[in-house]
Amino acid sequence: MTTVAVLCDPPKPGQVLDELVETTPVSETEAVELYKALLRDTVTAVEKSGGELLVNYRSEDDLDVAVEDSEAEIRTVIEDIVDMEEARFEVQVGETFAGRVGNTATHLLENEEASSVGITRPEAAFLARTEIDEGAMKLRSTDAVVAPSPGGRVYYAAFGEAIDFTDCFAPPALETVVDRCLDAGLDVEFEQQKTYVETGADLADALTQVRTRRKATGIVPKHFAEWAAESDLVVEADDEGLSIVR
Repeated sequence: MTTVAVLCDPPKPGQVLDELVETTPVSETEAVELYKALLRDTVTAVEKSGGELLVNYRSEDDLDVAVEDSEAEIRTVIEDIVDMEEARFEVQVGETFAGRVGNTATHLLENEEASSVGITRPEAAFLARTEIDEGAMKLRSTDAVVAPSPGGRVYYAAFGEAIDFTDCFAPPALETVVDRCLDAGLDVEFEQQKTYVETGADLADALTQVRTRRKATGIVPKHFAEWAAESDLVVEADDEGLSIVR
């Protein structure tokens, strides 16, 4: 069984999806609601998989905005989709994202003797049970599994052994994560590429995908699809690709 850590922030204005707010007409309030939807979908994917969920949240002292109780904020968002008595919540430790990933993964692998550890974030909008379970199957014959996103990013990574996580998610994260695995003598397998929602271009692509799939009665991340359906955002083509307007 893979322990899947969802590294997340309390959904507060100014704390989540900052780059998206800066590059689109999306307000901070809308970004918070989007982040909640993405968090719910990510947690649901883990819950439906054969993996064990670990909600790994940022502490109140490690945030850009004032928050009274980080864990309580996140519990409120997902309390109706997970068993609160069984769910595991732990605070993140580390000064950087890579450091926090490293502390979580290394602790689980070496101190708790987890068979494997998966790492993801709510921004992995289309992460599904499939990737988690396929990754777990691949880890029976390989040491690490990496799932790429456009722009050289990573939306999911799973490890059977610890690596040197220092700066391992430096752009391009796909290359740096894989290099660290290879440096540690680990074999690496890959999963299919999927969208990661950080920027306006990402959201334009994600909205196009989810709205199109819904028209064709395809499988969509439920809560993100609901957010998209209620949104008045429009995706338009321009000289640089796709952009979001109202």
